[in-house]
Amino acid sequence: MAAAADTAKAKPKTSPKSIKFLFGGLAGMGATVFVQPLDLVKNRMQLSGQGSKAREYKTSFHAVTSILRNEGLGGIYTGLSAGLLRQATYTTTRLGIYTVLFERMSKDDGTPPNFFMKALIGMTAGATGAFVGTPAEVALIRMTADGRLPPDQRRGYTNVFNALIRITREEGVTTLWRGCIPTMARAVVVNAAQLASYSQSKQALLDSGYFRDDILCHFCASMISGLVTTAASMPVDIVKTRIQNMRMIDGKPEYKNGLDVLAKVIRKEGFFSLWKGFTPYYARLGPHTVLTFIFLEQMNKFYKIYFLDS
Repeated sequence: MAAAADTAKAKPKTSPKSIKFLFGGLAGMGATVFVQPLDLVKNRMQLSGQGSKAREYKTSFHAVTSILRNEGLGGIYTGLSAGLLRQATYTTTRLGIYTVLFERMSKDDGTPPNFFMKALIGMTAGATGAFVGTPAEVALIRMTADGRLPPDQRRGYTNVFNALIRITREEGVTTLWRGCIPTMARAVVVNAAQLASYSQSKQALLDSGYFRDDILCHFCASMISGLVTTAASMPVDIVKTRIQNMRMIDGKPEYKNGLDVLAKVIRKEGFFSLWKGFTPYYARLGPHTVLTFIFLEQMNKFYKIYFLDS
């Protein structure tokens, strides 16, 4: 009886749920400030050559130089406000729910859930976060895509709130959740891969005996996680991007659904176009994963030192 009581007491103290949600959002927003230009390049390349095999941008470097030449230095940060709002909604919900479920599924002695449970937790957290963050995602895709269009075809959103208001007024409130299903499907793939592979990679690195629980370990685990996520999620991501940026043609949408996007991309642009922009995708996702988890780990560490252990 006494041993059971000691075991219950041995479970480490953790931060409140509200702090977990807050730290999740702040970590994602901090990472976005650094990687927003890469997100812009990724979106432009996924839309490049839409409907044909002629690509607007040949390489990531070509895309960057074209954006700088045509839109100026500030052009590479187009859509930053939408990127920050996406993190404040999507990442706050995603990482907050993941952290809470992860702790709930851990044993009293601190033993973490197995790999398959981590994947299930990641998918649940990702789908929920994606639904909450879809309006900001729609605004982000449209704002980052605007500069590639002729001036008379641009939407001209000045910031994320202007985009959300205009989309609601001009196209209806349901348009804010356009592409919600592929966005949630992408989030399921991304989070199953990213969150579970991060936890698994970190655990494997620590078990190897060559790493301690420090920034180097977090960095290596994050880079592995980012690579796995990139390979798995690119085809779903291009579906999401195309649907959220599509226009009405003769009163009909460009694409009927996600399967229609996949079919048209493969038929008109080639099968490997589903992985169009692999380099900027990983260049964006890798560092964003690294920075998000490093910020999150450091905030949790300092909170534990100054508030839980004091």
